[in-house]
Order: sequence, then structure tokens, then C-alpha cells
Amino acid sequence: MKLVLPDLPFAYDALKPYFSQETFEYHHDKHHKAYVDTANKLLEGNSLDGQPLETIVKSAYGKNTALFNNAAQHYNHSEYWHSLKPKGGGAIPGTLEKALIESFGSVAKAKEDLIQAGVGQFGSGWAWLALKDGKIVVMATANAENPLVHGATPILTVDLWEHTYYIDYRNRRRDYLEAFVEHMVNWEYAEQRCLAAMKQAA
Repeated sequence: MKLVLPDLPFAYDALKPYFSQETFEYHHDKHHKAYVDTANKLLEGNSLDGQPLETIVKSAYGKNTALFNNAAQHYNHSEYWHSLKPKGGGAIPGTLEKALIESFGSVAKAKEDLIQAGVGQFGSGWAWLALKDGKIVVMATANAENPLVHGATPILTVDLWEHTYYIDYRNRRRDYLEAFVEHMVNWEYAEQRCLAAMKQAA
């Protein structure tokens, strides 16, 4: 069973004025598609062919760099699309809000830690909210790495690769991250992911 490029969960122009239609046409239709196509070629004849994406990512890590990079980027981008939504930000659902306060002391601290992780990540990578040892943590990962290969479960991610934001923000990564947290983030999806991770860990 081949890996499949998912449709965006929103229209290409749905995140204006924070993201342009052009950004998603390049980011989803070209960058993400290239990772999927390359991963499928690398899986041909491989024992991991047909396995769930998470299994491919974790199994290839440290063993098959090319496959890991492309499969993980497919996973990361798929999570990123769901971490965005039109008219995002705003109020955080109750269970997630409680978990963030328990983990960080306040929602404001959780948001700022996520932004700082993104600002401080040198070069390409990702910033995450992830569940690890029963708490929500902020993680920054380089290139294609993600919390799956570091013993944690991703619940939300923000893409730090320049192709993500350069059309609309140029080199202003912090402005992009602030717009993500305040206007684009899908807290409902993060809560769903958090609840599922908590249930699995119980």
C-alpha cells in the first residue's frame, strides 16, 4: 500500500492574511508531494513497504537515512496541516488547557516556550508540543526528526523550514510563529491528539 499525499484540510486561501494561497500551492503540492513520491520509491522492495507510517519512521531512524528523511517529512507535514485551521488560535479546549497549565504553569508560558523553541532552532526543523512521561513538553527537532524517535507522542507541530513561511514572512520567523500561535493554531486537534496519547499511555 503506497503512501498517499493527503488533501489539505482547508482551502488554499483559507488562512489569509496570515498565509497566502501561493504558500500552500508550493508547500503542499510541491514540497510535501516530493517527500511522498520519494518515500514510495525508496519503499519499493523494502521490508517496511506497506507498514503504517509511524512504524516506517521509527524503524528507518538511524538505519536508512534517505527513507527516514522522506517518510518523516511526510508524517511531519501531515501533522502540520492538521495543526493549522482557519480562524485558529483563541480559546483552548478545557482538557488541553488544564494539561498545559499543569505542565507549564500557564497557557501563556506554553505558547511562549513553543515560540522560543521555534526561534531558537538553528536551520531547518520543527517545533512541537508532545506528550512525554505524562506531561506536555515543548520539543525542537532538526530537519526531519520528530518526537516519535525521542520517546514522545506529537500532539501539535509548527514547521520551521524556510519554504514554509518565506513567501509571506521572508526571514521573520518569530512573526510567523506568533501568527501561528495567535491566529492559525488548531487547539481542538491538539486536544484530540493529547487525549488519545494520554489514553494510550494509561
